[in-house]
Amino acid sequence: MKTTPITPAPTTRARRARRARRARPAVLAGLTVLLAAAPLATAAAPASAALTYQQQVVQLVNAQRAKVGCRALVTDARLARAAQAHSADMAKRRYFSHTSPDGRTFVQRIRAQGYPGTRLAENIAAGYRTPSTVMAAWMKSPGHRANILNCRYTAIGVGYATGGPYGTYWTQDFGG
Repeated sequence: MKTTPITPAPTTRARRARRARRARPAVLAGLTVLLAAAPLATAAAPASAALTYQQQVVQLVNAQRAKVGCRALVTDARLARAAQAHSADMAKRRYFSHTSPDGRTFVQRIRAQGYPGTRLAENIAAGYRTPSTVMAAWMKSPGHRANILNCRYTAIGVGYATGGPYGTYWTQDFGG
């Protein structure tokens, strides 16, 4: 499922800046793609005393999955690199889409990082300041919720970046 992202209309720089400051957070419905390939074992993220925003999102995802009987997702470094690079690219190049301005899809970005899983999906959001607020928004969206609660996914990568008209950009890449 794909929805139209909320983006500022092209106007003067000052008007765009004002709109960006008061822009509502945006969520673009997650896309799911099934691919035929052998799954690869996933790698867990290292533990640390202070959790990053990305690690907090993974914990929140796994808490939601536990409620419906799904196994916890493990962080995969390849998915994490793809997600982080996409969040950073959206912030730097000031766009909000599953497809980058050069036409690359989330499947192409994930494959470029070497992830060979059979199932792939991506959720993106912009404008949410904390892991809990972005997760609440994703869980209210049927497409995003379906990706998060799909028990066939076994791995996740989360990206977070600041900048651009929305201020914050989030990406979840799922694999299985």
